[in-house]
Amino acid sequence: MSKTDRAEITPLKNFLEIPYDELETLNLEAAEAAEKLSPAELEKKYCEYLRREKRLKAVTVCFTDIEGRFHMLDYDKQFFLTANDNLTFDGSSIRGFSAQKESDLRLGIDWGSIVWLPSDVFGPGKVIMFGTVLNRDKSLYDSDFRARLSELARELKKTKGLTANVAAEVEGFLVKGLNSEQAYNETDGFQLISTGGYYHSLPLDPLKKFIDTAAEAQRAMGFRNEKDHPEVAPSQFELNFSHAHAVRACDLIQLYRLVCRQVAANMGMTATFLPKPVSGVNGSGMHLNLSFSKGSRNIFFDAKGEDGLSAGAWDAVSRILNHAQELSLILNPSVNAYRRLDPHFEAPNQIKVSSVDRGAMIRIPAGNERSARLEIRSVGPDANPYLALFTLISTALHGEPLTKDEGKRDRVRYLPGNIHDALRLYRASEFLKKTMGEAPHDKYALHKQASADRNPKELGSIVKTSEVLFHHDVTTQMLWHKF
Repeated sequence: MSKTDRAEITPLKNFLEIPYDELETLNLEAAEAAEKLSPAELEKKYCEYLRREKRLKAVTVCFTDIEGRFHMLDYDKQFFLTANDNLTFDGSSIRGFSAQKESDLRLGIDWGSIVWLPSDVFGPGKVIMFGTVLNRDKSLYDSDFRARLSELARELKKTKGLTANVAAEVEGFLVKGLNSEQAYNETDGFQLISTGGYYHSLPLDPLKKFIDTAAEAQRAMGFRNEKDHPEVAPSQFELNFSHAHAVRACDLIQLYRLVCRQVAANMGMTATFLPKPVSGVNGSGMHLNLSFSKGSRNIFFDAKGEDGLSAGAWDAVSRILNHAQELSLILNPSVNAYRRLDPHFEAPNQIKVSSVDRGAMIRIPAGNERSARLEIRSVGPDANPYLALFTLISTALHGEPLTKDEGKRDRVRYLPGNIHDALRLYRASEFLKKTMGEAPHDKYALHKQASADRNPKELGSIVKTSEVLFHHDVTTQMLWHKF
């Protein structure tokens, strides 16, 4: 037999490809192991696996910058096994990270975050892990809010015995064409895939095919899916997955957006998480459902409390509402986000709590001892989830409660109507400076100011080209440098 004949029979590449049912089992087992094993035990377990599994070619290590962009580096598996305690990268090349003089940053590995990926979506032979950004001396980098959130979660558990549980509902739009954000112009706008609405889509139309494909990939990645469906606006989608502790919930949000973008690209389309890509229809939100548990008990539940919530839950509501305006820049971090906060489209722009009014910033869903929670509805889908939850949890625990002046009648307060007002309130917040640290607080404001300055001050009724092209989540790095 000739070499040519043998090549036709035997594939040259033998990279790892795992059926979806096996993938789901692997990923759910890994999530369970992360809760039970120590970091050292997890490192030993997965290093042994990587050495044993010959069909794996690379390890993808990912991290999130201060604005919420998701970054990924692929390390050759053999190199990773020998050098995972000394991985470095150039932080000065990451917008929102270090200055040129601080260019050498390190990546620590969170071994418990390993996820096996569907090969038909992402290609074969890789696993993904989340990294912790470190300074040269291996101390935590203060602008890595995944690490800051992990630290906060550990401190909560150690000092109060509390776990913050989060379930996210992240909406997005599916639009025609590859890289349609980079090609955006306000004359043509985005071309919608579907003209249907809430729950309405033919089983095999492009939107439903996209939703089904993304949901299957999520399920295989251990998301523990709950439901998925078209949303209120045409071409809008939402895929729901189960709650998790705060850090894993944020990891799943980042992976969710990655899955949706990749599945859409594979289908020749674009999944966009701009809060309001199309004028005249509902925008997209990232509702964060938050509760605290102690052991197996949900401490936000009280059958005799107002709306089934405990006094502790209402205390958290009071603190978040009191700091709502200064938090707005973190929860709604882009020029485009303030289009979404429009009361004509069920927008949660009122600084109040309600069990029924979807215009309220915080809603109290019907719940029981397992599901009692706060639904924080004002968060945009382009927010950095780690930073958003770090500040929300810190505010719920340590913020100043809302006080009522008995001599004045209640008036509804509103969230800022544009990024300039949000910036002013954020900059003036001593609470956020103390919570975030002065350097990250200033750095975040600097990047948000740059974004605001690249856009017209008045929003108007048309989605402007600049608010799409200079949006922090859109990959137009060349434009930023040319501005």
